[in-house]
Amino acid sequence: MADERIDENKRRFLGTSALVLSGAAAVGATLASSRPATAQAAAGGKPFVVNYPNDKGVTIERVTYPARNMGTSIAANLFKPAGFDSSKTYAAVVVTHPFGAVKEQSSGLYAQRLAEAGFIALAYDASYQGESGGEPRLMEVPAQRVDDISCGIDFLVKHPQVDPARIGSLGICIGGSYALNHAQIEHRVRAVAAVSTFDIGEGRRQGLSNSISYEERLKRLKDAGEQRAREARGEPVRLVPVVVDSPSQFNASTPVMYREGYEYYRTARGQHPNSVNRYMFSSLPQQMAFFPFELIDSISPRPLMVVAGSKAETKFWSDQVYAKAKEPKELFVVEGATHVDLYDKPQFVTPVVEKLAAFFGQHLASA
Repeated sequence: MADERIDENKRRFLGTSALVLSGAAAVGATLASSRPATAQAAAGGKPFVVNYPNDKGVTIERVTYPARNMGTSIAANLFKPAGFDSSKTYAAVVVTHPFGAVKEQSSGLYAQRLAEAGFIALAYDASYQGESGGEPRLMEVPAQRVDDISCGIDFLVKHPQVDPARIGSLGICIGGSYALNHAQIEHRVRAVAAVSTFDIGEGRRQGLSNSISYEERLKRLKDAGEQRAREARGEPVRLVPVVVDSPSQFNASTPVMYREGYEYYRTARGQHPNSVNRYMFSSLPQQMAFFPFELIDSISPRPLMVVAGSKAETKFWSDQVYAKAKEPKELFVVEGATHVDLYDKPQFVTPVVEKLAAFFGQHLASA
């Protein structure tokens, strides 16, 4: 299968969709547009969440704010509860999306559900992705992903209806590892939660089940360095898929998580035109160098909650976080759920949102 490469002077992006993480080889495809499709275009100009109706009075407002370290802008959707009272201040939660995702997918769903529970919630596109700024496009840079959360907090602390002493953080999948890592150093986060946590650093170094050998890891680093050198000389960018483009690429050893990743992000179940199922291969070393859980204990005495499906192949990472964390901490296991089930399936998302609303409601109740 051929790698994708794009001339940086003639960048074009795929108009399909994606999810979480893949160590798969690159797949050839046709690149479709010079800019990400606007999120509002698919909803007649209005912000929206894929396959979730806004029928409970939540107001969704499109906002932008600076990515401080980059000199660019972050695009986000701000969710306000029904009966929003501009004379009051509210607790707020920043919601971080999975790798390859955008704000209209699972992070937007959780943000809207939290708004239904009475919170202000902010779901945003990561730098280099979606409608947010950053060049070259489709980079996945953990350090910037972590700072993107602080940028969201910068926006919220200036919002007249947000109590700056009552801000929480929530991340989903790889967004969970970013949220947990961020809370270790950002004390404006008063409570942090992670759903279906995926450690992108260990995942890139070792694979989901120690499937990447030491030799293969070194080869990938060497290849990524050589690719970065080519790009520095002005040669085409190499893009690799986040999840497979077709079920025909599954085999007997394909993890359930990646099968379900395709089902969610590459079909009408969760598809969005800005989630393009590609990332820049030359950003792989920065992902490998990420160790998100080293100082988990330093989050205490601020509260932490991790949520995992009982059938999730990634549950061991939530268990690790819980074991490393100090009180107050909570591990909520959703019986019968897989990793991706917690992205959107109502029978699983509903009890998770109830737990999150109780968690943030308790710990963001007062300054």
